[in-house]
Amino acid sequence: MGSWHPESPERLSAIDDQLHTARLFDFLSHHDAPAVERSQLLRVHDAAYIDAVEAASPGEGFRALDPDTSMNPFSLDAARHAAGGAVRAVDLVMRGEVRNAFVACRPPGHHATRNQAMGFCIFNNVAVAAAHALAAHGLERVAIVDFDVHHGNGTEDIFSDEPRVMLCSTFQHPFYPHSGADTANPHIVNVPLPAGTTGGPYREAFSARILPRLEAFRPQLLLCSAGFDGHREDDMAQFGLVEADYIWITERVMEMATRHAGGRIVSVLEGGYALSALGRSVAAHIRTLADL
Repeated sequence: MGSWHPESPERLSAIDDQLHTARLFDFLSHHDAPAVERSQLLRVHDAAYIDAVEAASPGEGFRALDPDTSMNPFSLDAARHAAGGAVRAVDLVMRGEVRNAFVACRPPGHHATRNQAMGFCIFNNVAVAAAHALAAHGLERVAIVDFDVHHGNGTEDIFSDEPRVMLCSTFQHPFYPHSGADTANPHIVNVPLPAGTTGGPYREAFSARILPRLEAFRPQLLLCSAGFDGHREDDMAQFGLVEADYIWITERVMEMATRHAGGRIVSVLEGGYALSALGRSVAAHIRTLADL
C-alpha cells in the first residue's frame, strides 16, 4: 500500500525469519495458497463489490479503496491468494491431512464487510473460510475467535444473520472501527476492553465472557482471526499483551477444539505491525498449535 504503510510485505518476512530462528520452520508442513474461486467469494461478498474491486485494480501506481486501504497492480492477486489460502487450510484440516493450520497471508481480512473494503482489508479471508466449511464440508457450527486488537466488524456484518457461525471478538474500545460495543446477538459475542488492558484482565474477560459461550455452542471447527497488534510493543493500539498471552489464548482455543471439533483449528493472520513482536508472537502461537 506504499512504503510508509504499516501493512507491509516485511510482515510475512518477519514471521518466516522468526520461525527459522526458533527452529520451527522445518517441523511444519508448508502449502502454497491457491487463488480463491469467485464462487467462494460470493458466499460472503456481493457480486457488485467483487466486480468493483476487480475494476479498481490499477495497471500502475496505487488506487485507494478507502482512506486506509489501497491497491497496487499486485494487490488483487495477493488478496485472491490470501482468501484462497484460508480455503485450502480448511480443506486440509477437514480432510485430516494436517491437524491444524496457520495461514500466513496478507492483506488481512476481518474489516472487509459484504460490500466494503476497509482497515487494510479487501476480501474477508476468515469469513470465506467459515462459509466454505459450511458449504463444502457440511458443518453446522463454526466458531471464529477474533483476538485482533480491532473489532472484527466485517466478519460480524457478514454473519450477523447466520446462526451457524459464532463470532467471538475481543477488541480495544473506543477505537477503530468504532463498532461492536453495543451489538446484541445470540451468536455474536463482542468483548470491548479499555486501552491499557494487559494480560491478566484480558484473560479474565476471555474466560468469563467467551469460553462459556463457545462451550455452549459446541463448534465443529474453530477459526482464529489471529491479530497480534495487541502486543505491548505495537503502537497501532494500546493493549499490553505479550507472547505468553497469545500462548494462553491458543491453549484455550485448542482445549475447545479438542472437546468439540476433533482438534480442528484454522488460524488466519490479521493484524500485527511491530515486526519483531509479530514474528515472536506468531512463532509462539504456531509452536502451541503444533504442540512443540
